[in-house]
Order: sequence, then structure tokens, then C-alpha cells
Amino acid sequence: MLLRTVSEGNSKSRTRARTRRPAASSSSPASTIDLMVVPTAYARNEEIFGEGEPVDYLYKIESGCIRATRTHDNGHRQLVAFYLPGNLFGLDAHDLHTISTEATTPSKVRVIKRKALMARGGDMATIKHLLDLTAAELRRSQNHNLLLLKGAQERVVGFLQEMAQREHRQGEIELPMTRRDIADYLGLTIETVSRTLKLLETEGAISLPSRWRVVLHDPAALN
Repeated sequence: MLLRTVSEGNSKSRTRARTRRPAASSSSPASTIDLMVVPTAYARNEEIFGEGEPVDYLYKIESGCIRATRTHDNGHRQLVAFYLPGNLFGLDAHDLHTISTEATTPSKVRVIKRKALMARGGDMATIKHLLDLTAAELRRSQNHNLLLLKGAQERVVGFLQEMAQREHRQGEIELPMTRRDIADYLGLTIETVSRTLKLLETEGAISLPSRWRVVLHDPAALN
């Protein structure tokens, strides 16, 4: 799997991230995160939280895209997930985060203290909402692990199908991440990802109006 060296700027971005605090909501109490706090804005490549930081908050993405990475002992990092609008992240079985998260594009994220959420433990609507979001994230993680067992072209095709499904689009999808991010997510090189996309375009299965957009012409060809 292709791994990337952690940038020297991460320590600076973590310092900024730790100084950020979610804005208080003026809305009346509700049964979901959406009305409990207002979104916090993050710039492209800005870190939301880093590995080893306390798991004090939960996060729900409002707009944009967030990438999650895990650092290995040799100083390299692995991209393990993309979070899109509506996704919940920041849940961890440990007291400290085992992943880092950064915005791939300007993004808005709802940030809520775990203690505040726990105080609403009697709110069954909130509990169900969180369970549904957590189950969806678990399914995505399992599908990603299965995708990494396939060949290069199948991984790229599977990624496009995943994005179409997550964006609820049939004909055209947005790719709010770089080719490097996609390559790291699929365990491939940038050259392999670019070459495979070009091949699919040549075969008429897709077209690439820009680096950030993909038009899906022939779902059967993708399969």
C-alpha cells in the first residue's frame, strides 16, 4: 500500500486545531447534533484533530470533505477514510484518537463535546441518530477493506461507484480530493490512478471534464 510521509506542517496545524472551540448554538435543544451546535469552518488542509489527542468531541460534517489518516511507526501515513456531508466521525474506542483528520476542501463541521452529548443520554432520538451514523461508517470501513483486496482497476472503479452512491448521484460526481489522496486511499500510485481513469475515459465509461468532476456514461462498463 502506498504510504505518505507526514508533512512538517502537521504540528503547526494541530496547534491551531486545539485552539479552535465549537461555537455555542442559540437554537433550542433538539434530538440530533444538527441543532445542538452551529458549524465550525475549516480551511483546506487544516487539521480538525490529531492522533494522540483526547477524544473530547464528536464531529459531523456539514459541507466539504474530510480525510482521515493514520501514522505508522516509520513516519509514514495511511489514508483510511473520506468523510462527506452527513457523516459522523471522531468516535474512538480509546481515550486518545488513533487517526488524524484534515479538510481536503474548505469545510464546515459541527463539533460537540462528548459530555454534552452524554448528558442527553435519555433522548432516544439522538441515540438512534448516532447509532445509524455509526453503523453507516462501519459499513464503509468494511467495504474499503474489501476493496483493497482487488486489482488496481477494480479499486478505481469501486471508488467511483462508492462516491456516486455516497453523493446520491447517477451520472456525475464530484471528487473533493486530490489524485494523491485517492491513490493513498486505494493503496495505489498516482500514476496508476491517473492511467486507470484515462483508460476508463478512452473506453467511454466515463469522461473527465476537470480534475474534480467525473461523468459516468456507462455503469455497465464500469462493472
